Amino acid sequence: MPLKKDVVRSHRDEIAGVVASNEMIARQAVKLIEIVYEIMPAVFTVADAMAENAPLIHPKNESNHLITNTYSHGDLEQGEAESDVVVEVSCKLPYVNHASMETCVIVAQFDHHENLTLWSTTQIPFLLQKDLGQALGMSPKDIRIIQPTIGGAFGRELDIYPYHPIAAVMAKKAQTAVRLCFSREEEFRAGPQRQPVEVSIRAGAKNNGDLTFRDVSMTLDVGAYVSWGSTTPMVMMETTASFYRVPHVRFKADCVYTNNLITGAMRGYGNPQSSFFVESAMDMLAEKLGMDPIQFRIHNSNQPNTTTEQGLKITSCGLEDCLKALAQRAEKKLEQPEKTHLKRGRGVGGTLNVGGGARIYRSDGCGATVKVDDFGHVSLITGSTEIGQGSETVLAQMVAEILGVEVGDVRVINSDTDVKMWDVGVHASRTTFIAGNAACLAAKEALSQIFETASEMLGPPPDLLKAENGQIIAPDGNSVSLSKVVRSRHFRSDGKMVHGQAFYDPPTELVDKESYHGNISPAYGFGMQMADVEVDTETGQVKVLKLVCAKDIGLAINPMAVEGQIEGGAQMGLGYALSEEVVVKEGKVMNPNFVDYRLFTSADMPEIENILIESNDPEGPFGAKGVGEMGSSCVAAAVTNAIYDAVGVRLTQAPMTPERVLAALDALEKATD
Repeated sequence: MPLKKDVVRSHRDEIAGVVASNEMIARQAVKLIEIVYEIMPAVFTVADAMAENAPLIHPKNESNHLITNTYSHGDLEQGEAESDVVVEVSCKLPYVNHASMETCVIVAQFDHHENLTLWSTTQIPFLLQKDLGQALGMSPKDIRIIQPTIGGAFGRELDIYPYHPIAAVMAKKAQTAVRLCFSREEEFRAGPQRQPVEVSIRAGAKNNGDLTFRDVSMTLDVGAYVSWGSTTPMVMMETTASFYRVPHVRFKADCVYTNNLITGAMRGYGNPQSSFFVESAMDMLAEKLGMDPIQFRIHNSNQPNTTTEQGLKITSCGLEDCLKALAQRAEKKLEQPEKTHLKRGRGVGGTLNVGGGARIYRSDGCGATVKVDDFGHVSLITGSTEIGQGSETVLAQMVAEILGVEVGDVRVINSDTDVKMWDVGVHASRTTFIAGNAACLAAKEALSQIFETASEMLGPPPDLLKAENGQIIAPDGNSVSLSKVVRSRHFRSDGKMVHGQAFYDPPTELVDKESYHGNISPAYGFGMQMADVEVDTETGQVKVLKLVCAKDIGLAINPMAVEGQIEGGAQMGLGYALSEEVVVKEGKVMNPNFVDYRLFTSADMPEIENILIESNDPEGPFGAKGVGEMGSSCVAAAVTNAIYDAVGVRLTQAPMTPERVLAALDALEKATD
C-alpha cells in the first residue's frame, strides 16, 4: 500500500506499508516493493536551510524559517551599562532519544459499525482521538482510544504521528486488526527526538552580586515537520526571563526546517538546554565577581508570593532552601586523589519548572469520578494516564486519605476514552497537581454524601464526623463502618449511590502570543543539583562521584515515589551530560541502537543524596507540586560546572565525552604556552 504521493522530506518518512499474517511474511513482502526516487537537493544544517536560494522543505512556504520567538523586559542597554562584569558563552546541545523501555506499539481495529478502536502507547488519549478523527475524516465520537499501562514515554507519545493514522488505514484495508510495533532502530529513525540547540548567552552583574541583564539568542533545528520541538523555546524563555531575579532580559529563538529528524517533546521540555546555558553563565559571573557560586545564587534567588517580569505568579518557592541545603553539604570540601592526573571538582546547577502543568490549550483540566460500592470498595475514574510515573498510586493515596480507607481499597480506572473522564494528557509535571486536585474534589463530594447518611445514623451533624480506618466516627466515639453507611444510603425507598464527580481546571492563563507574558502554570517547582566529579586528564574520562539533589516538591505525598522520580531523572540527566547523542549525518541516524547510543545504566550511577524541600503549595493537593521533570533538567549544568572546577576548562557542547574533554584540555594547554 503506497503512503507517499510525491515528496519524501526526511529519512523517517513512511513510503509504503504491508499487512501480513506474521512478521516474517511482512518482511519478505517489503523486499518486493520497488521504489524509484528522483534525488532532490536537501539541507541538513540550519545555516544551509536559511541560506539564500536554499531548497524549500515545504514549497508552499516562502522560506525554511518556521517561527521566531522573541521576548523582552526592562531595558537591555541600561542593564549592560549598570554591569560591572559581563560574560558571554555559546553552547551546542544535541539530539537525544527518549530510549523508553517499550517501543511504540499500536493496534487498530474497526468493528462492524465502522467504529475504530486504537490501542496505543499515547500520552494524550483524548487529543489523539480528536486529531485522529481529523486525519481520517471520521468523527471523534466513532474513535475509541485505549492506553494500556506502559513503563515510560518521556514525551515521545505527546503528539499524533503518521504511524497512528497509517495503522488505522491499514486495518480498514485489511478488514482485520492490525498491530504495528516499532523496532528499536525504528524508534531512533522514525520517532521524535529532543531538539538540538545552538545558543549564545550574554549576562551581567554588579559588584554587589545583583544580576543586571541576560541576552539570549538561539537557533533550533525542528526537522522536516513540525511537532512539539518547535515550542520548547517558550520554556527556555521562562528560564532565561524568570529563573533568578533579572531586571533586563532579551530573548530570541529561531526555529528552522531542515531535512533532518522530527523533534518533539521530551522530559524537561527545553529545561535541560536552558539550565545548561543559564547556569554556565551564572558560574562564570560568580567567578568574575569572586563570589561563591551558591551564595551568588542565593543572593539572586526567586522568592515566594512574587510575580516575575514575565508574569509567572510564584506562590510557593523553596529555591533558597534548596541552595542553603547544598551550601551546608558543600562545607565538606572535596579531597583530591593522590594520582596527579585525576582532578576533582564540584559544581551546581538549577532549574525552574512548571509544577502543575502548562496551559497550552483552552482547557488544562482533568475530570474525576469517585464511587463507593456497597462493600466499601472505592473506584477512582480519572482522565489521567499512567505512563510509569506512579500516578495511580499517588492518586489512590489522596482518595484513600480523604475517605479514610486503605490505599489497597481504591481502584484506579484510567485507560479507556469510552469510560474515563476528559484530561488533556500526561505532560508538564501536571498529573499529581491537576489530576490530584480533581480526584480530591471528587472524593470530598463522595465524603459529603457519606457524612450526610452517617449523620442520620449516628446523630451528630456531618461537619463533626470524621472518616478513619474504614469507619465513620462521631465525636463521642460511636462509629459505623463505611460499607454499612453506603448500604444504608443505597437500600431504601429513596436510595442513592455514593458518587462524587469533579473537574479541576487550574487558575492559569494562556500566554499572550505577542508578548509571551502570562501565568502558564498554577505552581512552579525549583530544583538544585550539586555534582562531584573526577576528571582523568590523560583519557578525558569524567566520573561523577556524587549527586546531591535538592528539590522543591511542595509536599511529598509518596516520598519513595518522589525519590524514584528524582533518581530516574538524574540518570537521564547524566546521559544527557556525558554520553547520549543521536548522531545525524545528512539526515541519517548513524547510531540507532544501544551499542552506539550510550545510555547510563545502574552500574554507571554515582551515590545520590535526595533532599526534599516541602514548600507546601497553597493550590496543590495536600500542598504537593509536580516533580517528574525536575530530576533531569539541571544535571548537565551541574556536571559542566563541576568539570570546570576540576580542570579549569568550560565544556560548552554536550555530551561531554572524553574526546571533547581532551580537546578542551589541549586547547587550554596551547593557549597557556
